[in-house]
Amino acid sequence: MELSVVIPLYNEVHLVGELVGRTMAVLMGITADFEVIFVDDGSTDGTVGKLTEARRTDKRIKILELSKNFGHQAAFTAGLTFAKGKFTVMMDGDLQDPPELIPVMHRMLLSEEYDVVYGKRTNKPKLRGRNLLALSFHKTFKQFSGFPDIENVGNFSAMNRDSLQSLLQFTESIRYMPGLRHFIGFRQGFVEYLREDRYLGKSKMNFLKLFNLSSDAIFSFSKLPIRLCLYLGLIGMLVFFIAGLYTLIAKVAGFAIIGWSSTLLSIYFLGSIQLTFLGVIGEYIYRIYKESQHRPLYFVRKFHD
Repeated sequence: MELSVVIPLYNEVHLVGELVGRTMAVLMGITADFEVIFVDDGSTDGTVGKLTEARRTDKRIKILELSKNFGHQAAFTAGLTFAKGKFTVMMDGDLQDPPELIPVMHRMLLSEEYDVVYGKRTNKPKLRGRNLLALSFHKTFKQFSGFPDIENVGNFSAMNRDSLQSLLQFTESIRYMPGLRHFIGFRQGFVEYLREDRYLGKSKMNFLKLFNLSSDAIFSFSKLPIRLCLYLGLIGMLVFFIAGLYTLIAKVAGFAIIGWSSTLLSIYFLGSIQLTFLGVIGEYIYRIYKESQHRPLYFVRKFHD
């Protein structure tokens, strides 16, 4: 098989028709030998029914039903595991990533100059709400992850079979697919594109989910959290040393401040640093615990092959 496209969906019943129509039209312009794997991540709104209707007209549409909502990254992993194509595309199902860009990615892979091609967004970010969080995350992740080309990069990508097999070797349960995709190496290139507004409905990635995904990415690929602890500790030691030196001089000179304010401030300052340390250590311990459980990433309820 020439091409597989993996698209996770969660409660996107109103988007299915447009998504299927545009994606199938693009792929038929490339080759007749393809499959589109829609991964239903525990939808409750009739998404599977809409996909089933579309599958009746074209058996190249395949539906992978997960037993419940396991999350975006797990759904991608499930779809990639079932993909059979020589080349595999990862694409979000909200039509913000245009399927019309797939032929460009496919040609770049066919040239054999690249093993992985990903989409890089060129939109000017809107500095409000979840967009501000996304911008801050991308800037921070680029700076501290060791992946200088990962800014403004999401899941939208295409890769050859060797790259896919390498990506599927990762076994961690807490995962950030763009980071893992960069980690495998190989020859990687990108296509710049203007990310469109969501076609219909509201994003299922609310502020909390975005924050959790950002945290998973940073804790998995960056030393930033533990380095911040080190820096805060050094700052605390410096402030404590200066305060102690000032107190000693004040005592000797006879102008020491009478009262508990300085003592309380010192306690609060050092206490807040210790709580920060405990929080960061707790995040690492939680992730170690999750990985030690070795639970499956997902369970498949049914695969319409």
